[in-house]
Amino acid sequence: MKKNLLLYLIVFMSISAYAQKKPKINNNNKNAAIATIENRLDELTKLSDSIWSYEEVAFKEQRSSKALADYAEEQGFKVSRGVADIPTAFTAEYGSGQPVIGILGEFDALPGLSQKTVPTKDPLNPGGAGHGCGHNLFGVASMGAATAIKELIAQGKIKGTVRFYGTPAEEKFFGKLWLVREGLFEDVDIVMDWHPGAETKAEVQAGLALVDFLVEYTGQAAHASADPWNGRSASDALELYTTGINYYREHVKPTVRMHYDIQNAGEVVNVVPDYSRIWTRVRDTKRDGVVAVWKHVEKIAEGAALMADVDYKITLISGIHEVLVNRTGAAALQKNLESLGSIDYTEEEQEFARKIQAATGKEQVGAVSEIEPLEETLEHPMGGSTDVGDVSYVVPTVRLRATTAPKGTPWHSWAVVACSGMSIGHKGMEYASKAMAMTMIDFFEDQKLRKEMKTEFEERKGDYIYKGMVPEGPPPTTME
Repeated sequence: MKKNLLLYLIVFMSISAYAQKKPKINNNNKNAAIATIENRLDELTKLSDSIWSYEEVAFKEQRSSKALADYAEEQGFKVSRGVADIPTAFTAEYGSGQPVIGILGEFDALPGLSQKTVPTKDPLNPGGAGHGCGHNLFGVASMGAATAIKELIAQGKIKGTVRFYGTPAEEKFFGKLWLVREGLFEDVDIVMDWHPGAETKAEVQAGLALVDFLVEYTGQAAHASADPWNGRSASDALELYTTGINYYREHVKPTVRMHYDIQNAGEVVNVVPDYSRIWTRVRDTKRDGVVAVWKHVEKIAEGAALMADVDYKITLISGIHEVLVNRTGAAALQKNLESLGSIDYTEEEQEFARKIQAATGKEQVGAVSEIEPLEETLEHPMGGSTDVGDVSYVVPTVRLRATTAPKGTPWHSWAVVACSGMSIGHKGMEYASKAMAMTMIDFFEDQKLRKEMKTEFEERKGDYIYKGMVPEGPPPTTME
């Protein structure tokens, strides 16, 4: 009798513990969306792993884009491929009428980050690209959420239109700029977005505005030993330019960031180079601030050309806004995160996470996904930049960050690639998909919420007239 009682207590406690982990959600549509994502999890994971293995960089994501677009068509979406003159951009839509709720999906990789799914640096394809920002998870999680919403519309449980945006080239050229310019967000009520990270929270920081441009110098070649006086060195100009930038660093605000990548500074040592090229990027927390820095750096480029007696050319690649935060929408997302609770990891996953941290010199605390409280929106936050900022200036945008890598993991590194192709990344992808689907259901069901979000959007934007910083003509899909 005692043995039976003890067994009963053990079973009861196990069931109770499991029940505590299951989210308590008092909304039938949200529970149905979660079930849809869980039922499709195997195929979503396989799709994510395929994109991870394709490791395609900006504007070259043909297989990744096709895999997502094909999947959308299989689910019954109406797919439009090659939108905004970008071969790898597409939209996938289902439903009709208002509201129109959009969701963003990225899928480009980063050059030089190829990595196996092991917790030590070990390239899968030496010199190849890798998903060091987790975009193989990004697009698939968003597609999972869109599919869950599509099922509810098809069953008549919610009304309106869901639209997935396949947005390429976020890492280099900022492909969403051309989608915005094409007017593809003009009829949308709200856009949902997320990004892989090392924590789980509603994202309410604006990030940094940014300008990307190339500087090219053209001089006169000559023998570097026999008659260097006959040469005008494009490499000298490039060095003077970088020197000017580095002296300028002392005299900019702490919110400013400047980086450059020397792409060409000559071919051989015994020739005075007649051509050089450098890719430059400047950032600040506000659009006005970054434009002022950009214009001064252009003057430095001109000054370098004068000193070296060479010609110069500046080519704008693109520029992006900081994010226009929508705290009303973020608060709705926060409630859903708290309903879902944190991600559970196995001991094997935590051991993998600790090994990642050891290999990158970080504290070995493992993967952490506790739900962060809703933060205050800082006036001058630091961090990265995203072309989601430009979307947020034309439609209210709500952003999520979900754990897909251990705490402290260096982003844009091999360590993120490793996690993005295994179960830690997969669990974050699943979680993001559920959280976004739940929040999109709120947007569909609650007209008052949509109105309040629109009001906040208009108040924050004020009298600012949005104009995208994008060069004339088609996107630079062939630029190396």
